[in-house]
Amino acid sequence: MDGALFKASQSHFLLLATPSATPNSRLGFIVAKKKVRLAVDRNRIKRCIRENFRLLQSELPPMDIVFLARQDVGRLDNASLHQTCREGFQRLARKAKSAKPA
Repeated sequence: MDGALFKASQSHFLLLATPSATPNSRLGFIVAKKKVRLAVDRNRIKRCIRENFRLLQSELPPMDIVFLARQDVGRLDNASLHQTCREGFQRLARKAKSAKPA
C-alpha cells in the first residue's frame, strides 16, 4: 500500500486507504507478532476492527483500507479499542469525502 492516498493515524494504529475500483470497501490487516505478541490479542484486535468496519461501512466511500498495528495496541481494553477504531474510520471517511473532486 505504498501509494496510499488517505491516512488516518492514531497512537496505536494507522489506517491507509486508496479508492477502490469495486463498489464496496475492503479491509486488510497487518498485525505483526513483533507488535502484538499473543495470538489471542491479535485475533481480538482483528475482530474489533472488523466489527467497526462492518458498522461504519455505509459511511465509507468505496476504498481499500489497510489496518497497520503499532506498538502496544494489544494493551488497549476492548472499549478503548472500539472507540479509537471508530474515530479512525470516521477520520478516514472525512478525508476521503473532502478530497473527492466536485
